[in-house]
Parts: sequence; structure tokens; C-alpha cells
Amino acid sequence: MKTSRRIAKRVGWVAVAATGLLATSVGTAVATPTVPTAAASPAQAAASCAYPYVCLFKNGVKIGQFQDVTSGYQNLPSRPVGTASSPIVVTNTRHDDVAYIRFSTGTTVCLPPEYTTSFTGTLTGIRISSSATC
Repeated sequence: MKTSRRIAKRVGWVAVAATGLLATSVGTAVATPTVPTAAASPAQAAASCAYPYVCLFKNGVKIGQFQDVTSGYQNLPSRPVGTASSPIVVTNTRHDDVAYIRFSTGTTVCLPPEYTTSFTGTLTGIRISSSATC
């Protein structure tokens, strides 16, 4: 039963995220989840990111991993940029914690526990919250 609840939560999150991203992306091209092409697939990224980390990948290479729950954003000094042909893949291996990703436009996206996706745009920060839901 736990698995079906998790799937229902993810489906609900995807619908909310898609609606929010559509509303915030008018006039900008950031924070849009994309399907990676030449980069690591979400399954490959999740396999190479150990619990309890939130990991970032660019072109199949891990460019960052974060573990600490923080009250504010941890800045990403490298400011990685994801493009349609080379997105940033982010995987959250934590079981009960969400991760917020901040973009250079100020837009934020929440990743539920045990979730992997990819993004285009410039990432500027990450915050792991002890909340189990977005």
C-alpha cells in the first residue's frame, strides 16, 4: 500500500508542478523538466547517487551532492546550466525529505522523496527540508 500512495503523491506532484511551471515559465525558459538525451538517464543518476543524498548530474557526471537539512538555501557556486540537449539531472534519494531547487530567475521547484528529474536553466541553490511532502 505504501508504494501506491507514493505513486499517487508523485502523480499529484507532477500535475501541480506542471501547472506551476507553466505559469511561472511564461516569458522564460527555466525550470522546465525535460527528458535527458545524451546525458545520464534518471535511472542511471539514481543508481549512482547513494542514500541519503540529493545529487546533481551534468552529462552523466556527478557535479554535486548534498546531505544536510538546512533552513536556507545552500548556494551553488558553479551555477550549473542545463540545456535541452544537456539538462541537469537531479535525484533525491532521501526517503522522507523533500529538496527545493532554486533557479537564477528566483523560481523554485520541489522534488519529492525518492524522485529523479531533469531541468533546463541555471541552478543557483538547493535546500533539503525535513518535510515529507512538497
